[in-house]
Amino acid sequence: MADAQARPLAFITGASSGIGQALAARFHAAGYDLALVARRTAEVEAWATAQALDANRWRVYGADVAVTDSIVAAGAACIAQQGVPDVVIANAGISIGIDTAQRTDLDVMARLLAVNNVGLAATFHPFVAAMAARGSGRLVGIASVSAIRGLPGHGAYCASKAGVVAYCESLRGELRASGVKVVTLLPGYVDTPLTRGNRYPMPFLLAPEAFAERAFRSIEAGSSYRVIPWQMGLVAKLLRLLPNPLFDRLFQGRGRKRREGEQ
Repeated sequence: MADAQARPLAFITGASSGIGQALAARFHAAGYDLALVARRTAEVEAWATAQALDANRWRVYGADVAVTDSIVAAGAACIAQQGVPDVVIANAGISIGIDTAQRTDLDVMARLLAVNNVGLAATFHPFVAAMAARGSGRLVGIASVSAIRGLPGHGAYCASKAGVVAYCESLRGELRASGVKVVTLLPGYVDTPLTRGNRYPMPFLLAPEAFAERAFRSIEAGSSYRVIPWQMGLVAKLLRLLPNPLFDRLFQGRGRKRREGEQ
Protein backbone atom coordinates (compact mmCIF):
# COMPACT_ATOMS: atom_id res chain seq x y z
CA MET A 1 0.00 0.00 0.00
CA ALA A 2 2.85 2.42 0.78
CA ASP A 3 4.28 1.91 -2.69
CA ALA A 4 0.87 2.55 -4.29
CA GLN A 5 0.45 5.74 -2.28
CA ALA A 6 3.87 6.93 -3.42
CA ARG A 7 3.11 6.44 -7.11
CA PRO A 8 1.22 9.09 -9.10
CA LEU A 9 -2.09 8.13 -10.70
CA ALA A 10 -3.41 8.88 -14.21
CA PHE A 11 -7.12 8.60 -15.05
CA ILE A 12 -7.59 8.16 -18.82
CA THR A 13 -10.84 7.86 -20.78
CA GLY A 14 -11.08 6.29 -24.21
CA ALA A 15 -8.49 3.73 -23.17
CA SER A 16 -9.65 0.91 -25.45
CA SER A 17 -7.71 2.03 -28.54
CA GLY A 18 -5.55 4.60 -30.31
CA ILE A 19 -4.34 7.64 -28.41
CA GLY A 20 -5.82 6.44 -25.12
CA GLN A 21 -3.84 3.21 -25.14
CA ALA A 22 -0.64 4.96 -26.21
CA LEU A 23 -1.02 7.47 -23.37
CA ALA A 24 -1.71 4.67 -20.91
CA ALA A 25 1.47 2.85 -21.95
CA ARG A 26 3.55 6.03 -21.71
CA PHE A 27 2.27 6.98 -18.25
CA HIS A 28 2.75 3.42 -16.99
CA ALA A 29 6.34 3.47 -18.27
CA ALA A 30 6.86 6.73 -16.35
CA GLY A 31 5.84 5.07 -13.08
CA TYR A 32 2.18 6.07 -12.90
CA ASP A 33 -0.62 3.84 -11.71
CA LEU A 34 -3.51 3.80 -14.18
CA ALA A 35 -7.26 4.21 -13.94
CA LEU A 36 -8.46 3.23 -17.43
CA VAL A 37 -11.98 4.05 -18.55
CA ALA A 38 -13.81 2.59 -21.54
CA ARG A 39 -17.10 1.08 -22.60
CA ARG A 40 -15.27 -2.00 -23.86
CA THR A 41 -13.62 -3.02 -20.61
CA ALA A 42 -12.67 -6.52 -21.78
CA GLU A 43 -10.60 -5.04 -24.59
CA VAL A 44 -8.72 -2.78 -22.19
CA GLU A 45 -8.04 -5.64 -19.80
CA ALA A 46 -6.81 -7.85 -22.65
CA TRP A 47 -4.56 -5.08 -23.94
CA ALA A 48 -3.08 -4.31 -20.51
CA THR A 49 -2.39 -8.01 -19.94
CA ALA A 50 -0.82 -8.42 -23.40
CA GLN A 51 1.42 -5.41 -22.70
CA ALA A 52 2.54 -7.07 -19.46
CA LEU A 53 1.56 -4.02 -17.43
CA ASP A 54 2.00 -4.57 -13.71
CA ALA A 55 -1.39 -5.93 -12.61
CA ASN A 56 -1.08 -4.13 -9.27
CA ARG A 57 -0.82 -0.77 -11.00
CA TRP A 58 -3.95 -0.56 -13.13
CA ARG A 59 -7.70 -0.83 -12.82
CA VAL A 60 -10.38 -0.65 -15.49
CA TYR A 61 -13.68 1.19 -15.03
CA GLY A 62 -16.61 0.67 -17.36
CA ALA A 63 -18.36 3.87 -18.38
CA ASP A 64 -20.14 5.52 -21.29
CA VAL A 65 -18.81 9.07 -21.55
CA ALA A 66 -22.01 10.09 -23.38
CA VAL A 67 -23.99 9.36 -20.20
CA THR A 68 -23.12 11.89 -17.51
CA ASP A 69 -24.00 9.72 -14.51
CA SER A 70 -21.97 6.85 -15.96
CA ILE A 71 -18.66 8.72 -16.26
CA VAL A 72 -19.21 10.59 -12.98
CA ALA A 73 -19.71 7.24 -11.25
CA ALA A 74 -16.46 5.95 -12.78
CA GLY A 75 -14.62 8.96 -11.37
CA ALA A 76 -16.12 8.41 -7.94
CA ALA A 77 -15.14 4.72 -8.07
CA CYS A 78 -11.58 5.69 -8.97
CA ILE A 79 -11.33 8.00 -5.96
CA ALA A 80 -12.73 5.30 -3.68
CA GLN A 81 -10.45 2.55 -4.96
CA GLN A 82 -7.26 4.34 -6.01
CA GLY A 83 -7.44 7.85 -4.64
CA VAL A 84 -7.50 11.28 -6.30
CA PRO A 85 -5.53 11.17 -9.56
CA ASP A 86 -2.59 13.43 -10.31
CA VAL A 87 -3.54 13.56 -14.00
CA VAL A 88 -7.01 13.24 -15.59
CA ILE A 89 -7.04 12.91 -19.38
CA ALA A 90 -10.42 13.39 -21.07
CA ASN A 91 -9.46 11.59 -24.24
CA ALA A 92 -12.69 9.81 -25.22
CA GLY A 93 -14.19 11.26 -28.37
CA ILE A 94 -15.95 10.43 -31.62
CA SER A 95 -15.47 11.83 -35.10
CA ILE A 96 -18.28 11.62 -37.66
CA GLY A 97 -19.07 13.78 -40.67
CA ILE A 98 -22.48 15.40 -40.98
CA ASP A 99 -24.69 16.93 -43.64
CA THR A 100 -27.02 19.49 -42.08
CA ALA A 101 -29.55 18.87 -44.85
CA GLN A 102 -30.07 15.36 -43.46
CA ARG A 103 -32.39 15.15 -40.44
CA THR A 104 -30.70 12.05 -39.04
CA ASP A 105 -27.38 13.88 -38.92
CA LEU A 106 -28.76 16.29 -36.33
CA ASP A 107 -29.04 13.32 -33.98
CA VAL A 108 -25.47 12.35 -34.86
CA MET A 109 -24.34 15.87 -33.96
CA ALA A 110 -26.19 15.74 -30.63
CA ARG A 111 -24.46 12.46 -29.78
CA LEU A 112 -21.07 13.81 -30.83
CA LEU A 113 -21.44 16.90 -28.65
CA ALA A 114 -22.63 14.72 -25.75
CA VAL A 115 -19.38 12.74 -25.90
CA ASN A 116 -16.85 15.37 -26.95
CA ASN A 117 -18.10 18.27 -24.83
CA VAL A 118 -20.46 17.30 -22.02
CA GLY A 119 -18.55 14.05 -21.57
CA LEU A 120 -15.29 15.96 -21.17
CA ALA A 121 -16.74 18.22 -18.47
CA ALA A 122 -18.31 15.21 -16.75
CA THR A 123 -14.92 13.44 -16.81
CA PHE A 124 -13.34 16.34 -14.94
CA HIS A 125 -16.26 16.90 -12.55
CA PRO A 126 -15.52 14.27 -9.85
CA PHE A 127 -11.95 15.48 -9.44
CA VAL A 128 -12.09 19.29 -9.53
CA ALA A 129 -12.94 19.93 -5.88
CA ALA A 130 -10.61 17.20 -4.57
CA MET A 131 -7.68 18.41 -6.68
CA ALA A 132 -8.29 22.01 -5.66
CA ALA A 133 -8.43 21.01 -1.98
CA ARG A 134 -5.12 19.17 -2.41
CA GLY A 135 -3.66 22.12 -4.32
CA SER A 136 -2.34 20.12 -7.27
CA GLY A 137 -3.34 18.11 -10.32
CA ARG A 138 -3.60 18.31 -14.10
CA LEU A 139 -6.84 18.19 -16.06
CA VAL A 140 -6.10 17.41 -19.71
CA GLY A 141 -8.58 18.07 -22.50
CA ILE A 142 -7.90 16.41 -25.85
CA ALA A 143 -9.12 18.80 -28.54
CA SER A 144 -7.93 18.74 -32.17
CA VAL A 145 -6.20 20.96 -34.67
CA SER A 146 -9.63 20.92 -36.36
CA ALA A 147 -10.72 23.34 -33.63
CA ILE A 148 -8.76 26.15 -35.27
CA ARG A 149 -10.77 26.43 -38.50
CA GLY A 150 -14.05 24.82 -39.60
CA LEU A 151 -13.78 22.38 -42.52
CA PRO A 152 -16.53 21.38 -44.97
CA GLY A 153 -18.25 18.17 -43.90
CA HIS A 154 -16.66 18.36 -40.45
CA GLY A 155 -19.11 20.83 -38.89
CA ALA A 156 -20.04 18.82 -35.80
CA TYR A 157 -16.49 17.64 -35.10
CA CYS A 158 -14.87 21.04 -35.63
CA ALA A 159 -17.52 22.72 -33.48
CA SER A 160 -17.05 20.20 -30.69
CA LYS A 161 -13.27 20.54 -30.65
CA ALA A 162 -13.45 24.34 -30.74
CA GLY A 163 -15.76 23.93 -27.75
CA VAL A 164 -13.13 21.83 -25.97
CA VAL A 165 -10.57 24.60 -26.42
CA ALA A 166 -12.93 27.31 -25.16
CA TYR A 167 -14.17 25.21 -22.23
CA CYS A 168 -10.64 24.31 -21.09
CA GLU A 169 -9.61 27.94 -21.37
CA SER A 170 -12.51 28.93 -19.13
CA LEU A 171 -11.75 26.18 -16.63
CA ARG A 172 -8.08 27.15 -16.58
CA GLY A 173 -9.03 30.64 -15.47
CA GLU A 174 -11.40 29.33 -12.82
CA LEU A 175 -8.72 27.07 -11.30
CA ARG A 176 -5.75 29.40 -11.69
CA ALA A 177 -5.41 30.12 -7.97
CA SER A 178 -5.99 26.52 -6.88
CA GLY A 179 -2.75 24.93 -8.07
CA VAL A 180 -4.63 22.73 -10.55
CA LYS A 181 -3.34 23.01 -14.12
CA VAL A 182 -5.62 22.71 -17.16
CA VAL A 183 -3.78 21.42 -20.23
CA THR A 184 -5.33 21.64 -23.70
CA LEU A 185 -3.79 19.37 -26.33
CA LEU A 186 -4.63 19.67 -30.01
CA PRO A 187 -3.51 16.59 -31.95
CA GLY A 188 -2.94 16.86 -35.65
CA TYR A 189 -3.30 13.64 -37.61
CA VAL A 190 -2.57 10.52 -35.55
CA ASP A 191 -2.74 7.02 -37.01
CA THR A 192 -5.75 5.62 -35.12
CA PRO A 193 -9.00 3.83 -36.00
CA LEU A 194 -10.68 7.27 -36.04
CA THR A 195 -8.45 8.60 -38.83
CA ARG A 196 -7.90 5.53 -41.00
CA GLY A 197 -11.17 6.05 -42.84
CA ASN A 198 -10.39 9.65 -43.80
CA ARG A 199 -10.72 10.45 -47.51
CA TYR A 200 -8.17 13.25 -47.70
CA PRO A 201 -4.42 13.74 -47.22
CA MET A 202 -3.15 13.73 -43.63
CA PRO A 203 0.13 15.65 -43.48
CA PHE A 204 2.59 15.14 -40.60
CA LEU A 205 0.80 11.91 -39.61
CA LEU A 206 2.09 10.63 -36.25
CA ALA A 207 2.14 7.14 -34.78
CA PRO A 208 0.14 7.03 -31.52
CA GLU A 209 3.32 6.37 -29.56
CA ALA A 210 5.01 9.46 -31.00
CA PHE A 211 2.00 11.57 -30.08
CA ALA A 212 1.91 10.07 -26.58
CA GLU A 213 5.56 10.91 -25.97
CA ARG A 214 5.09 14.57 -26.90
CA ALA A 215 1.79 14.75 -25.03
CA PHE A 216 3.37 13.27 -21.91
CA ARG A 217 6.09 15.94 -21.91
CA SER A 218 3.51 18.72 -22.36
CA ILE A 219 1.32 17.36 -19.54
CA GLU A 220 4.27 16.98 -17.18
CA ALA A 221 5.28 20.57 -17.96
CA GLY A 222 1.73 21.79 -17.29
CA SER A 223 1.53 23.45 -20.71
CA SER A 224 -1.70 25.39 -21.09
CA TYR A 225 -2.07 24.84 -24.85
CA ARG A 226 -0.09 22.69 -27.26
CA VAL A 227 -0.59 21.56 -30.86
CA ILE A 228 1.07 18.22 -31.62
CA PRO A 229 2.94 18.13 -33.94
CA TRP A 230 3.83 21.81 -33.97
CA GLN A 231 3.92 21.82 -37.79
CA MET A 232 0.16 21.23 -37.89
CA GLY A 233 -0.33 24.14 -35.53
CA LEU A 234 1.55 26.38 -37.92
CA VAL A 235 -0.50 25.17 -40.90
CA ALA A 236 -3.78 25.67 -39.02
CA LYS A 237 -2.84 29.16 -37.85
CA LEU A 238 -1.92 30.13 -41.41
CA LEU A 239 -5.29 28.82 -42.59
CA ARG A 240 -6.95 30.90 -39.87
CA LEU A 241 -5.33 34.01 -41.35
CA LEU A 242 -6.59 33.35 -44.89
CA PRO A 243 -9.45 35.60 -46.03
CA ASN A 244 -12.70 33.64 -46.12
CA PRO A 245 -13.15 33.70 -49.93
CA LEU A 246 -9.66 32.29 -50.44
CA PHE A 247 -10.09 29.67 -47.72
CA ASP A 248 -13.46 28.58 -49.15
CA ARG A 249 -12.00 28.27 -52.65
CA LEU A 250 -9.01 26.31 -51.38
CA PHE A 251 -11.18 23.69 -49.66
CA GLN A 252 -13.92 23.47 -52.29
CA GLY A 253 -14.26 19.86 -53.41
CA ARG A 254 -12.04 18.48 -50.61
CA GLY A 255 -12.94 15.01 -49.41
CA ARG A 256 -15.36 15.15 -46.51
CA LYS A 257 -15.38 13.15 -43.31
CA ARG A 258 -17.56 10.08 -43.67
CA ARG A 259 -21.11 10.36 -42.39
CA GLU A 260 -22.50 7.64 -40.15
CA GLY A 261 -23.14 4.50 -42.17
CA GLU A 262 -21.05 5.56 -45.17
CA GLN A 263 -18.57 3.00 -46.47
